[in-house]
Amino acid sequence: MNTKTLFLFLLPLLLPFVLQSQTSTFRGTVIDRQSETPLIGATIRVLDTDPPIGGITDADGVFTLQNVPVGRRTLLVTYLGYENQTVPNILVTAGKDVQLDIRLEESFNRIGQVVVTAKVDKDKPVNDLATISARQFNTEEVMRYSGGRNDVAKLVANFAGVAANNDARNDIVIRGNSPTGVLWRIEGIPVPNPNHFSTLGTTGGPVSALNPNLIANSDFLTGAFPAEYGNALAGVFDINLRTGNKERFEFMGQLGAFSGLEALAEGPLNKKNDGSFVIAYRHSFAELADAAGLNIGTNATPRYKDLTFNADLGNGKAGKFSLFGIGAYSAIDFLGAEIDTTDLFANPNENAYNISKFGVLGLKHNILLNDRSYVRTIFSASYSGNIYTADDLVIDNGNPFQIWDVEDNNTTYRLSSYYNLKVNNRLTLRTGLLVQQQQLDTRVDTRDNTPDLDDDNMPDWFTERDFDGWFHQSEAFAQAQYRLTEQLTLNAGLHTLYFGKTEDFAVEPRTALNWQFAPKHTLSFGYGLHHQTQPLPVFLFRERQDDGSFVETNSDLGFTRNQHFVLGYDFKPAADWRVKAEAYYQSLSDVPVESIASSFSLLNTGADFIFPEKNNLVNKGTGANIGAELTLEKFFSKGYYGLVTLSVFDSKYKGSDGIERSTAFDGGYVLNVLMGKEFRLGNSGRRFLTFDTKLTTAGGRPYTPVNLAASQAAGEEVLYDERAFSERLDNYFRWDVKIGFRLNSATRKRSQTFFLDFQNVTNHANIFAMRYNEVKGNVGRIDQIGFFPDILYRIEF
Repeated sequence: MNTKTLFLFLLPLLLPFVLQSQTSTFRGTVIDRQSETPLIGATIRVLDTDPPIGGITDADGVFTLQNVPVGRRTLLVTYLGYENQTVPNILVTAGKDVQLDIRLEESFNRIGQVVVTAKVDKDKPVNDLATISARQFNTEEVMRYSGGRNDVAKLVANFAGVAANNDARNDIVIRGNSPTGVLWRIEGIPVPNPNHFSTLGTTGGPVSALNPNLIANSDFLTGAFPAEYGNALAGVFDINLRTGNKERFEFMGQLGAFSGLEALAEGPLNKKNDGSFVIAYRHSFAELADAAGLNIGTNATPRYKDLTFNADLGNGKAGKFSLFGIGAYSAIDFLGAEIDTTDLFANPNENAYNISKFGVLGLKHNILLNDRSYVRTIFSASYSGNIYTADDLVIDNGNPFQIWDVEDNNTTYRLSSYYNLKVNNRLTLRTGLLVQQQQLDTRVDTRDNTPDLDDDNMPDWFTERDFDGWFHQSEAFAQAQYRLTEQLTLNAGLHTLYFGKTEDFAVEPRTALNWQFAPKHTLSFGYGLHHQTQPLPVFLFRERQDDGSFVETNSDLGFTRNQHFVLGYDFKPAADWRVKAEAYYQSLSDVPVESIASSFSLLNTGADFIFPEKNNLVNKGTGANIGAELTLEKFFSKGYYGLVTLSVFDSKYKGSDGIERSTAFDGGYVLNVLMGKEFRLGNSGRRFLTFDTKLTTAGGRPYTPVNLAASQAAGEEVLYDERAFSERLDNYFRWDVKIGFRLNSATRKRSQTFFLDFQNVTNHANIFAMRYNEVKGNVGRIDQIGFFPDILYRIEF
């Protein structure tokens, strides 16, 4: 990349960093963790201010604390009969009020005036029924870590059990499973792949369409998840959107190399009903720079934009309503004559044109039935679509000759509703359902290496896929949490999954047990049976018959099945420290493989950018994942943090040939080391210098070697099927360093943030794949992204 040109373009943005309210406001609610009932009269105190700042919640559980000094603050929340809770290291800036939603857990024994030592709740998931292989994350973490590109998926790649050693995309591998096994939920409802440049059947992409500036505290689950989550084999992103400021209007402007140019606004929507809105729009920086004639260091310019909003319509007699949505558009053109040797996506013999669209619109309703129960209902409509065309530059003597014409349109309507009842301070019940109707309109036409049946010396068009129809899917669940003792908690439930196309039905038991056998030590066990439908494109592949007709040979494929067993140990030597270890075993069955003996298995889908087009698949494959994970974490306090995660794992599968092999994701290990420090500049408390660094090393992924002689004869890449995943790429290594500066205005309600994130500072050549080069007729190495500087500037007021 031409970093000098990039820096000169952004230099004017740094000029506002000159000497220019040093306080902000805390606003929020305090509710019961299980019943979500507002807690009236809860006490809130800021622990580290002089004089002390405090207040109590009103009849709606709402509190406001004004004149909170900028910097890092810790909040203590107390309520009679409930366990105290601390909220540590809240980042307070001059340009933005702090919104807090605090959930207190009722004490096990309510005798007299219960006083429980305050505890840090950072590691506890938002969903209180998720008690193993689950972790909470927030916006600040997404923005803080080096190398994250403001991407939620890049953030969780730092956690134990997750591998993401592909710099070009954000697909994640959880405990050796394919990325297609990941479920994305936003505001409690499943959504399509929320990434730019996504394709049908995938869960990742090169650039995230999720705006971290609108994300509230959310959960990431890596195994044995509770009964309310279904149709997923690997893991779950459970994303919550934050609400806007209910008292005053606030604005934010931001420019980042990856996230693009962004404008955000928020404020009160209806003060009478306590409503608010927040909305943000982002536009690709690369597209803007290219339009301005600047060299951004790439031949293919990614064009993308997205809009995200959340409108809290406030409280009324009928309950609380909110309207949320995301819309995203992306496009990129790869021209064969302009492709360089480092391009991971394109073919020098082709011109390829890609368009991707994604959108979701949801209406959420929450009503408290009494002080023990509530009903939450969500209706959503979502859309995802792709258009892909490609021209061959060889067939017609260098003239563009169209060989691919692909269009996918997927529209889904979903209705989700659940009832939550807190029976008492020991027992909570939750039951619900999810119904979805999905329309898929898809067509794939190709003449890439197709026969010439009309004798015009050109390959003929062949329709690989042509479908326009509806799919029905429904899920239901019931689960309970029972506190057997103050130290022993049991979660148990059932989930059911029905898929109308194949009329498959599955019943899935889930259970988890947490035992705090000593004040700082906890043991956990989890079990879950999980099923997932196959990616929709798999059902629709067509095979040409001898009579010229076409048959969809995969239309009867059933669910893939995965059993999760997890054993965990948690040790908290101090309030800000955590040591966590988990061991797991997963047994996969009913995996689609070919009906003839081969090494193919759908478990390896997602290892590259190509979706396998295989016919005559049957549910007879198997797989197994086994591993151990270790996390050592120092939560952000006293100006610094640290995180070390180590994952050691083994991922195997069997195709229809019955031979056990490594999966495409069997890297063996992943080690992440992250740390950061925040330096206060001067005595005013307005200026801070931040330093963050991250080091990642991972085992090389298995790959299938190229059959060079067969490839040269065929004129395209041919692999050794019998030697599938028998060789390994070199180990992965990357070191990132990030330096930032934050300034709070002394006279105005305004704050500014700037950082430079130097990714892969050693310019280490991490290999992506070994590929056959059709032009040179040899097998060559394709490397991932080398040194790349990310940059971001933000102003809030």
